[in-house]
Amino acid sequence: MGKHSLLSASASQRWIACPPSARLSEEYADKPSEYAQAGTDCHELCAYKVEKALGRKIRNPVKRLSFYDEEMEECSDGYRNFVLECIAQAKTSCNDPLVLVEQRLDYSRYVDVEGSFGTGDCVIVADRMLYVIDYKHGLGILVSAEKNSQLSCYALGALDLFDGIYDIERITLVIYQPRRANISLYEMGKDELLAWASDTLAPAAKLAQEGNGEFKAGDHCQFCKARANCRKRAEYNLELAKYDFEVPATLEDSEIAAILPRIDELASWASDVKDYALQKALSGTRFDGFKVVEGRSNRKYTDEDAVAKAVKAAGFEPYEQKLLGITAMSQVLGKKKFEELLGELVYKPAGKPVLVPDSDKRPAMNTAADDFGAASTL
Repeated sequence: MGKHSLLSASASQRWIACPPSARLSEEYADKPSEYAQAGTDCHELCAYKVEKALGRKIRNPVKRLSFYDEEMEECSDGYRNFVLECIAQAKTSCNDPLVLVEQRLDYSRYVDVEGSFGTGDCVIVADRMLYVIDYKHGLGILVSAEKNSQLSCYALGALDLFDGIYDIERITLVIYQPRRANISLYEMGKDELLAWASDTLAPAAKLAQEGNGEFKAGDHCQFCKARANCRKRAEYNLELAKYDFEVPATLEDSEIAAILPRIDELASWASDVKDYALQKALSGTRFDGFKVVEGRSNRKYTDEDAVAKAVKAAGFEPYEQKLLGITAMSQVLGKKKFEELLGELVYKPAGKPVLVPDSDKRPAMNTAADDFGAASTL
């Protein structure tokens, strides 16, 4: 089976919640993205650094990475250090834990579909303990390890490989997501994992394989290939029409609170539909009341070298002097020299206020109401 199997672990949150989406997604082609490639590049760099730290021979991949930059270097450094800490922790109960990097983990027997496997970024096996560590390069979605179906599938594959040798009792699922300053851990017993496999995973996998079950919209729709023209997702988002999109001032606070959790998904759905419609229109489909036109564009030079030469010949300076940005300056000077020369000249301003769910790990800002309340107690 290819890279993207019918019941892939990475899409398991979706096909467990919405079983028929697995077969429906087969009708759509994979669409590569720069975000996905950047994630792939960083995974390769992370694997290299962990292997090297363990004293294993491995080629440095940096020269062939398309999206390598300073941020990726820092993220992979942090990941390597974190994995080494996990290994040190495992050594407190096992003198020689097994450490596997980019390990194929097959969970086929739990979903009854041959070729169902994934790749564990790092698997640490010690006496009675199993660590499954997954690196996430994404910035948009905060990923939690708690009851994470992707890592649970990986853990099932790891159990099949090592349980007979190490007599595993406890399993720790780990998400390392440096660009969101997120390290999430979830520990569970082997019995809990196996119960989930039989009670949740297997029944959903059977429905998904057969193309049965009910379509269900939710957060899991975000990476579904059918997300743009899925009827269930459209119905789910159009439920907001019951508010008639009145001026917010006419809505009760409780009504606004009910709408807020859906806003991001609604905006994402609307964007997906527009992108899908544009691609269909470019292929010849006509939508009543709409046409394809050229978007706005800016003028560009046909030959920048010739422009610079002509301007200099006329007695003018064609280039502007501009201070390098912090990232570029750090690359020029190196981290140590940058801190030595400029450490006291760099600051981080307060970020623009953003309204987020309570589950967000960032501390709440003081609002005007908070400040007023504090002042009134003086």
